[in-house]
Amino acid sequence: MRIGELAAKTGVSVRALRYYEEHKLLAPVRGPSGQRRYAREAVGRVRLIQQLYAAGLPSRTIVELLPCVETGEVTPALLDRLSAERDRVDERIGGLPNTRERLERLITTATRTRDEGTRRPGWVCPAPS
Repeated sequence: MRIGELAAKTGVSVRALRYYEEHKLLAPVRGPSGQRRYAREAVGRVRLIQQLYAAGLPSRTIVELLPCVETGEVTPALLDRLSAERDRVDERIGGLPNTRERLERLITTATRTRDEGTRRPGWVCPAPS
């Protein structure tokens, strides 16, 4: 499939796919005219890359991880790195309830302030749209 088709199937921009190629995360085959061609398996690979980015993994870690996903083989060093990344993700998850609660308090206060037509020092609430 061509780059536009892969972008459409994955919801990822063409620019992002080119970035993945530049960082060795995705390897299309080039046709005689130089056009990128992707195998059907590229859809799953792009989705995995997106999930790993969403988890906060940097591209250098993802590059190291992808061969392991394909072969099932993991070096001790990669296993250590993945364990550290997992622990970092766990820390982020652990902090999210607190962050959500703080956002909820801000939203509640801002909504109340807006609805009551009052202002508190330091609060600037956008006008309702």
